[in-house]
Amino acid sequence: MKPSSQEPDKKLAAVCGLFCEACSWFIATAEDPERLQRMASRFQLSAAECRCTGCRSDQRLPYCWQCRMAACAAERGLDFCSQCAAFPCDALQRFQAAMPHRLELWGNLARIKTFGYRHWLLEIREHYACPGCGTLNSAYDLRCQSCGAEPSCGYVAQHRQAIEEYLKNHG
Repeated sequence: MKPSSQEPDKKLAAVCGLFCEACSWFIATAEDPERLQRMASRFQLSAAECRCTGCRSDQRLPYCWQCRMAACAAERGLDFCSQCAAFPCDALQRFQAAMPHRLELWGNLARIKTFGYRHWLLEIREHYACPGCGTLNSAYDLRCQSCGAEPSCGYVAQHRQAIEEYLKNHG
């Protein structure tokens, strides 16, 4: 997926600070039905159940419909967790520590709070874009899904060791 030059869409910025366009599920939904089917099968779900078009969209993963952070932010009338007086709460800290694609949540939320989600979405796209061809990759795409460049993006370059360890233990 090539980085977009269109107006940043808030539905692609999760309340917790995740960047939806760099999610494996989002990428598979948008570009790769076979990948989506393989991923869904791992969780014994249909591909239709696993289609995701962003954390704030009406089409999300079953897990995401139960997101504690989104529910909490909605109850408090907040757009992002960093706007909360309890930030970072225990639930968000546990969530952040559980998987390597969440390692940069604190920095993401700080950038969103300081510069706004529109600015953050523009800059975070560059962080997940292949330096060779510009394709957006997930944190788990060690090689670019389009051109095969390694590392696939800046995020993977910075966190490769944690990603590889996670994949070894959960892959």
